[in-house]
Amino acid sequence: MAMMKAAVFVEPGRIVLDDKRIPDVGPQDALIRVTTTTICGTDIHILKGEYPVERGLTIGHEPVGVIEKLGSGVRGYHEGQRVIAGAITPSGWSTACLCGCGSQDGAGTKHGWKAMGGWRFGNTIDGCQAEYVLVPDAMANLAPVPDTLTDEQVLMCPDIMSTGFSGAESAGVRIGDTVAVFAQGPIGLCATAGAKLSGASMVIGVDRLANRLHIATQMGADHVIDGSKVDAVEEIMRLTDGRGVDVAIEALGTQQTFEASLRVLRPGGTLSSLGVYSTDLTIPLGAFASGLGDHKIVTTLCPGGKERMRRLMSVIAARRVNLEAMVTHRFKLDDIEAAYELFGHQRDGVLKVAITP
Repeated sequence: MAMMKAAVFVEPGRIVLDDKRIPDVGPQDALIRVTTTTICGTDIHILKGEYPVERGLTIGHEPVGVIEKLGSGVRGYHEGQRVIAGAITPSGWSTACLCGCGSQDGAGTKHGWKAMGGWRFGNTIDGCQAEYVLVPDAMANLAPVPDTLTDEQVLMCPDIMSTGFSGAESAGVRIGDTVAVFAQGPIGLCATAGAKLSGASMVIGVDRLANRLHIATQMGADHVIDGSKVDAVEEIMRLTDGRGVDVAIEALGTQQTFEASLRVLRPGGTLSSLGVYSTDLTIPLGAFASGLGDHKIVTTLCPGGKERMRRLMSVIAARRVNLEAMVTHRFKLDDIEAAYELFGHQRDGVLKVAITP
């Protein structure tokens, strides 16, 4: 029985490196030898027990790798080919997928919809913080990596780039818009870059860490606000001459950042929520204009699928954005528990870690 190393959820507070059997390959699957992966904030929610998954599950949802073996029904790929797969792996054929909502893929359900159903890696099936990962519905999800791009250049595509950019896309950011992005962690930084690429004339990045605000300027922020030193809401209203922003993107998942995002919206503005919330939210009556302010609140789960991945890699290949600065630390898979300790406690200025065999 062939075995591999994998980061496994044991119980809240414990993700450990363990031995697991290399998975069998079904007709529509592909077995990928993982060459680079990373740890996500969602993995920390799992580690803390804030998001429940089954014990013994391999964690991780951001794979870069090489095709080791293809299922008998998979066409258009070859073994040895470099590929990525999105954090979201839609089936491609469910009702939700055919309606353009692959992240809410309900393949196998009576009606074809399931909230967060497209998120399978490290949620409902084994993920990619391992030597190998099995990619389901491979023809819908595998995107070949151009030879000109390195693993680290495309490492952000499966999740944080797709998620961050979607914060701007779902909000309908238009040329000339003013956009505020609350929290400049990895997803917030990608949201900042996505807003700028979408045509925003003013992008305001908010955080409490100087190193993140510095990188935000590299990602396209025209103004940065240190929330530990000034009231971010007051400063944004000053920068917009009391008008407020067209779009506020919430990229942390807390009541404080959600409420601040709502308070800086102009009437008719859009709050684009990307955060993963672990408690109920309260909407402040005044900021919500008693429900009569023509505001929009939209939520987005990371778009996946091979075409989304191809488009994101084409943006990187065209040098429209450079996300390599986000990889601040590197670990071997054997040291992934140390990587979790660093990332989970946000020490040493960590943004993203690269995990290699």
